[in-house]
Order: sequence, then C-alpha cells, then structure tokens
Amino acid sequence: MASISMAIFLIVLKTWASIETSSMAMLGSLADSGLDLLASLVVLAGVRIAAQPADDDHRFGHGKAEALAALVQVILITLSGLFIGYRSIQRLLAGAETQDAELGIGVSLVAIVFTIALITYQRHVVRRTGSVAISTDRLHYASDLALNGSVIVALALEQFAGLTGADAFFGVLIALWLLWGAWQASSHSLDQLMDREWPSEQRERFLAATKEYPELAGLHDLRTRTSGTHHFAQFHVWVPGDWTVQQAHDSMDRVEEELRARFPATEILIHLDPEGHTDRETLLSSEITEKAS
Repeated sequence: MASISMAIFLIVLKTWASIETSSMAMLGSLADSGLDLLASLVVLAGVRIAAQPADDDHRFGHGKAEALAALVQVILITLSGLFIGYRSIQRLLAGAETQDAELGIGVSLVAIVFTIALITYQRHVVRRTGSVAISTDRLHYASDLALNGSVIVALALEQFAGLTGADAFFGVLIALWLLWGAWQASSHSLDQLMDREWPSEQRERFLAATKEYPELAGLHDLRTRTSGTHHFAQFHVWVPGDWTVQQAHDSMDRVEEELRARFPATEILIHLDPEGHTDRETLLSSEITEKAS
C-alpha cells in the first residue's frame, strides 16, 4: 500500500514536470513510475495470495504467487527499459532540447526523498518477512534513486552546461540500468519457481543444526526448496533396524518439532530407512556426482 500510494503521487508530479520540461530523461522517469504502480499492484495481489494458508488444491501453500509477482515485475521493468531506450535514441538523433530545468530538478529531488523513505521501510519489511516479491519491488525502487539522480545531471548538463543531447544520452543509460536491474531481479524469482536448492550458507546452517541430534547421525539425501516466505527441507535418516515404528516415529517427531522451532516457517519431512539401506535414487545421484567429478 505504501508503494502504491507513493507511485500515484510521483506519477502526478512527474507528468506535470515532463510536460513543462520536454525532458526525455523525465519522461523515462515518468514511464518508470507508471510501471512502478503496475508492479506494486501485482506485488499486492501476489503477497495477499501467498499469505493464504494451504488448501485442498494447493497442499504446499500459495507461496509461489510471490515469485510469479516478482516475475511480472521483471517483465514490466524490461518493457520500461526498452521503451525508454527507443525514445531516447530517437530524441538523440533528432537533436531535441529540454527546457525549464529548475522544475525538473526540483521534482527529481522530491522523488528522491520519497523513494529513500519507501525503500527504508521496505528493507524493514523484507528483513521481517523474507518476501521475494517485496524484495524485488525494493530493488526496483532502489534503482529509481539512480534514475532520478541521472535526470538531475542530464538537465543540468544540457541547460546549464550547454551540452545538447545530454538528456537523451542519460535516457539511454537509464534504459540500460533498468534492463540490468531486470536481469538481476529475475534470478531469485526463477530460482523459486524452479525449486532451486537453498543457498549454500542456509543449507550448511541447517546441516550444522542437525548434527546436534544423535538420532540424525545417518542423515542423507537432503533436499531443500523455498516457496514465497516458506521453506521446505526433506531428508532420509538411517535408524536401527530393530526399532519399532512407534520408537522411530516418536524420536523423529521430537527432532522435527525442535528443528521447526529453530528454523521458523520451515516444513521438515523425515523419511526413515533401516540402517545401511540405500535407495535407488541415492545410488543414481552418487553415480552422477562421480561421473561429473
């Protein structure tokens, strides 16, 4: 809601400034704010859907809605970059000039102040929730700081330093910046959609915690993934062959409960194997690893 409110405010402000200054860089900034609004609406929908509990049709929850929302943002950022780049090159070739630089600079300074306030709040939200959609939204708004700063530089160079074409040139740089940001933002959402393993640091932290439980000494075939703000870890454990089902069940239930307390928002699934037993999948995985090495 904070992102949407700020985007609407900046769209109104930049529309006025764009008309008055005829600045290509300001037009690019306006287009970016328009896409900010669309992206934030997508994020709002994605976060709301992802927050819904698991149901009969989605037994693993709705967390991937966040990754889908982030991917839509990436598409919008890419389209914005391509449009701004195209218009900037056209203006550069035509040799068009800007006017009323003071207004454009003032509007950009206002936008910078509001953007800093928003990304500071978003950083706090991401730290508390781990939301990939809001993290991508924050990355987009963080790039807006450079974008608004470049508008100030472009207008100053063109009107005060007399460098004709500086505005259009900075428009091209802004477009390249947006495309680079889209490329970076796409990796995280694609990782979730493709069920990529946890980052090595998170995975090692989890494995280090499991070593504190003697019952998990035979842990193998660990698999992990993340969906929205929810994490999943599943693995096999060797247990003594003479254990009863009740013994194994009670022992692993206790371990699961303690691990979930240490790793909030993580669903843990333990599969029991008789001591020394190796699944065919584990053998195939080992063979692939050996061939690769």
